[in-house]
Amino acid sequence: MHAITIEQPGGPEALVWAEVPDPVAGEGEVLVEVAASAVNRADVLQRQGFYDPPPGASRHPGLECSGRIVALGPGVSGWSVGDEVCALLAGGGYAERVAVPVGQLLPVPAGVDLVAAAALPEVVCTVWSNVFMVAGLRPGETLLVHGGSSGIGTMAIQLGKAVGARVAVTAGGKEKLARCAELGADVLVDYREQDFVEELRAATGGAGADVILDIMGAKYLARNLDALAVNGRLAIIGLQGGVKAEVNLGALLAKRAAITATSLRTRPLEEKAAIVAAVREHVWPLIASGRVRPVVHATYPMSRASEAHRVLESSAHVGKLLLTT
Repeated sequence: MHAITIEQPGGPEALVWAEVPDPVAGEGEVLVEVAASAVNRADVLQRQGFYDPPPGASRHPGLECSGRIVALGPGVSGWSVGDEVCALLAGGGYAERVAVPVGQLLPVPAGVDLVAAAALPEVVCTVWSNVFMVAGLRPGETLLVHGGSSGIGTMAIQLGKAVGARVAVTAGGKEKLARCAELGADVLVDYREQDFVEELRAATGGAGADVILDIMGAKYLARNLDALAVNGRLAIIGLQGGVKAEVNLGALLAKRAAITATSLRTRPLEEKAAIVAAVREHVWPLIASGRVRPVVHATYPMSRASEAHRVLESSAHVGKLLLTT
């Protein structure tokens, strides 16, 4: 088969479509013939040499895919050859075939085509596990999403609105904010021109956000704490703004706030399976009903993954970038 390989870390040109050995479905795995994968920030970090796959995972990038099952490994039940699926991966999505632990499989949701389904697993599992399973967003609360026009952001807006929350977003520029508004965002903050703490306070009568989903890390830590409501919860899922910052513990205590930081790729199989099961139960019906949908900016042949990486790094996109085999 063919897959994207990274012989040496570097720029987008380091992604090379090459012939590699076929994967084999092991115990508790299925072999999926990939229709599409999606580009994530983690793939860029891996390409640059900053984010190695966890032990035992495929060395090829790609944290999600969609396709058809072509073989069942030992001990697999409940799935059949020919089933159309999408999957959460620890790696290997940028390839013609990938072996997937059965607990990380999802059926393609009703009303979503096979290629577009590749836009779902990573963002839905990330948002659901952090905003709902960890931070416990409830109806009537306010959710602040940084990077509202990203793949994660576009899904967080929709899921927040679907459960009855008020959603605020930060994004760069009127066009991106308009797209966020189309998805249901209530409070729109252009981080290039506005201070999100002030804007959020004004929009909430000084209360702030009950839950913040943050991709920036250190750069936004102090300001996120200022933006939190009493009993607020800050969920950090990215470090685009650095890894080290000081925390005012007095402010944290005064607000009775909580800060969590999680990653998805390195979690044990049983934890990923629990997240995938929760997504299938709670989110898949919302997608089937049309209340939540994948947002796809553009699709590229997988052999041209370097072009998709350049677009992602330019932040010129809204939603997901897909790669097709």
